Amino acid sequence: YVSLACPWAHRTLIARRLLGLEDVVGVTVVDPVRDEKGWAFRDGPGHSRDPVNGFRFLAEAYRATNPDIDGRVTVPVLWDTERGRIVNNSEDDICRMFAEVFAGADGSDLFPADRDNEHRELAEMIYENINNGVYRAGFATKQEAYESAVRRLFAALDVLDGRLGKARFLLGAAPVEADWRLFCTLVRFDAVYYSHFKCNLRRIADYPNLAGYVKDLYQWPGIADDVNFDHIKRHYYVTHEEINPTGIVPLGPEQDLHSAHGRERLAGK
Repeated sequence: YVSLACPWAHRTLIARRLLGLEDVVGVTVVDPVRDEKGWAFRDGPGHSRDPVNGFRFLAEAYRATNPDIDGRVTVPVLWDTERGRIVNNSEDDICRMFAEVFAGADGSDLFPADRDNEHRELAEMIYENINNGVYRAGFATKQEAYESAVRRLFAALDVLDGRLGKARFLLGAAPVEADWRLFCTLVRFDAVYYSHFKCNLRRIADYPNLAGYVKDLYQWPGIADDVNFDHIKRHYYVTHEEINPTGIVPLGPEQDLHSAHGRERLAGK
């Protein structure tokens, strides 16, 4: 069970795609607009009812697993169809579970063992300052907290832009999990986080290396199929009433992620 709007769930879809698990692991997409009842299964463009259990809301999957559960209902959820329960609801765990059991369909190695420590440190930096950083900025209720989050966010983006001027991907010539972790935030940035979360010092399109990097990953085989800007924008602009009380969804920005990225020049570095 996933949301195409959620960057955390998006990362599990990417792992599923890269590892060739489309015929092994099914996907049911929830309505991107989350109301007071939470994530719901409804028929609509790019989302549907639950064909596995007939649940109306994702919360039912949580209660079926643990009737006494008292916590947040989040996506993604990995559901065991045989035992009728949730296996895991952590995108980090699910991606590693997929990678440990299945080899990459295209020879990709999402978690290279020989660079595990460096990879983990990089992923942690990206999570703390960028993946979660946009949320700390967007949901800040005090000026000081907002400014601190935004400064940390853009300091991290500046560091990574410099790094990506020397190599095509974060650890070299091939993308790893940390690249896709970063991509899931960057591909949403100019459309949502720049305006909705007030992360507006710079757009990703303004960065000399990050701009091409996003296009490079977006154009990776099959990746664009799981990027749904309609879901992304409607989820954030409609669901977050405290930030956007009118619920108006902006038409822009215009983006061409299919245009040439020029990253091939770094392929051998």
